[in-house]
Amino acid sequence: MEEALARLDFERVREALAARAQTGFGAERARALAPTTRDEAEARLQRVEEAGVFPIRLGGVVDLRPLLARARRGEVLEGPELLAAAGTLERAMELRQGIEGTALSALGKVAQLIGDHRAFVRAVQRALDEEGGVKDDASPKLKRLRARIAPLKRRIQERVYQLMERHAEDLSDRFVTLRRGRYVLPVKADRVHRVPGVVLDRSGSGATLFVEPLSVVPLNNELARLLLEEEAEVKRILAELTARLAGDAGVEGTLEALAELDFTEAARRLAEDWRLTRPVFGAPGRYALAGAFHPLIRNPVKNDLVLDDRRRVLLISGPNMGGKTVLLKTLGLAQVMAQSGLFVPAEAAEIPFVRVVLTDIGDDSDILADLSTFASHLERLKTILASAGPDTLVLIDELGTGTDPEEGAALGQAVLEALLEKGARAVVTTHLAPLKAFAAGAEGIENASMAFDLERFAPTYRLLPGVPGRSYAFAIAERLGFPEGPLRRARALLGEEAKTAEALLARLEEEKRALEAELKRTEAERRAAERARKELEARLAAIEAERQRVLEEARAEADRLLLEAERQIKRAKERARTEAGKKDALRRVIELRRQVRPAPVHNPYPDLKPGTLVEVPDYRAKGRVLRLKGGVAQVQIGALKVEVPLERLRPRDEGAPRPTEAVVVKSGFEPELNLRGLTQAEALLALEEFLTEAYALKETPVRILHGKGTGALRTAVRQALKRDKRVERFHDAMPFEGGHGVTVVHLKEAR
Repeated sequence: MEEALARLDFERVREALAARAQTGFGAERARALAPTTRDEAEARLQRVEEAGVFPIRLGGVVDLRPLLARARRGEVLEGPELLAAAGTLERAMELRQGIEGTALSALGKVAQLIGDHRAFVRAVQRALDEEGGVKDDASPKLKRLRARIAPLKRRIQERVYQLMERHAEDLSDRFVTLRRGRYVLPVKADRVHRVPGVVLDRSGSGATLFVEPLSVVPLNNELARLLLEEEAEVKRILAELTARLAGDAGVEGTLEALAELDFTEAARRLAEDWRLTRPVFGAPGRYALAGAFHPLIRNPVKNDLVLDDRRRVLLISGPNMGGKTVLLKTLGLAQVMAQSGLFVPAEAAEIPFVRVVLTDIGDDSDILADLSTFASHLERLKTILASAGPDTLVLIDELGTGTDPEEGAALGQAVLEALLEKGARAVVTTHLAPLKAFAAGAEGIENASMAFDLERFAPTYRLLPGVPGRSYAFAIAERLGFPEGPLRRARALLGEEAKTAEALLARLEEEKRALEAELKRTEAERRAAERARKELEARLAAIEAERQRVLEEARAEADRLLLEAERQIKRAKERARTEAGKKDALRRVIELRRQVRPAPVHNPYPDLKPGTLVEVPDYRAKGRVLRLKGGVAQVQIGALKVEVPLERLRPRDEGAPRPTEAVVVKSGFEPELNLRGLTQAEALLALEEFLTEAYALKETPVRILHGKGTGALRTAVRQALKRDKRVERFHDAMPFEGGHGVTVVHLKEAR
């Protein structure tokens, strides 16, 4: 398989993947990428897809493998190295926590490999500062030592500054410095005898000697002792932290998880940058790639590729530089990328999982083995035929070339027949006309070609399935200014059979172009029709929106008028409470009710009046009209009162209507008040207004709908009626008219 990967330029895919890794071990894993098992490939594909939901950020993560190896060899790591290790392990634990907080199962399985390193991380954070230095309180002993070292340094510096003032003329400069870890004075060489002390060093020119004053020697000795103890304690603390890291058995699993997560994120970025698609591993032997392209070519042309039980081998012909080899590598790369767990270069891809990809692409003449180009091709073809089967993909470039055309064609046909017999899936390119003719009549193999634009004198790189390709040798020679005489002679030497085949191919190409042009025209018309449909839908939507807007405005205006009328009615009722304004107020109420009354509903029986005898087909009975309201009539059928739409009635002409107990209200007042759903306070207020209007209009009896429920509203209403002096008496309605849920009120005659 590695040989096939090299021929398909898979190494460039690996490098592109490694360039997108965030860590060294992630890049290392990318460079080692190869096809794997189906289960692992599908798991990787799922992880790459999930990384699109949960991008993996590895900022601050370093490759701990060298540090871990040194720690386990017994070396003591420096503070910054331990700090980097703790930061990496802490970031890993944060990633695990973040992934486990999602429903991403594939990434979750990798995150489970990350160990619990909290003890090591906390120990490092307690002992080291942000620069990797050991903190004063890393241990009680270190804290005591540093508590003594700092004031001792100040004492020594103060003593040295005093000596500087005393020996100002003997010094070459006025500064305190350190030599061999001890505080000294810079003394002029010719005046060193004036400063008692020990010479520890000299300047490069020799003009200055660095003298440790005798009075400072004991203090420097004490400081040196304390610093040695401090250094030993710091080393002990670092050794302890290093041992913690070396003894953490979960570090390897964490690093494995980080490498896989880094690889997954690199694969996601590659898919995003190259616009790759997740493949589907489908039925054995079935390839269905839509918009497949070569990912390593700038502005590649996309093609559709299909192989199945009917089309097991695709034989591609056409001119040189027309894209045949690129198409081979496009399919091969899609196969090995999918089986390596990467998204593939296509808009959609169904690919079988194969055992091996077998290739014969490129010139591999082996001079050392004394093999010619043709011989090396034969060696690879021999290997292909030995391994080919239903679970293999075979890619052969320029089958039958490198030898006599007739013999090459015969050998090529034998190879194609063997591949068909073995059930392998194959894409093969050729220039040989006999192979095109064989493909035209053999079952399981299909001709195809790479289109060539003669007007532009350039390939289009588009695959034309079902049509064998022409070599365009004469056309290309003519365009390149080949001498006319030899070119004419070449045409004459071409056999009649070859001329006929060339003419047939030319006619097929012409028909193909005509069909494509017709298809483009039809597609353009379809798109135009689709645009017109969308425009029409948009216009209809705009009209509907305008209609709704007008309706909303009309409703809003009606609501406004209704509210205004109700306010005026309420004010009129209030004025009607006084005897003087009663008559005018009631007249105003009636007028307002008439103004806000809804538009009359169409009455199919304009002569229908209360008392008219009618048939009610829905009830299969006759009855008398008691009352008309809009498009509904209240009809008495025996002891039952029902409301029926006018169009559901059939008047019966039996003379003039007789009078009934129904009252036809001219004023628009409704002798029924519905209190259901109101609070007691709201109900009593509405009852008061209702009785005032009914009393003034001499409407009696009236009905109060309060429902049965708990009986609380009924009790409150009846107590109010008992107190009202306008009420003569009240009682429950008849059972078929509401019973206990309705109170019928008889009012006294208004004076």
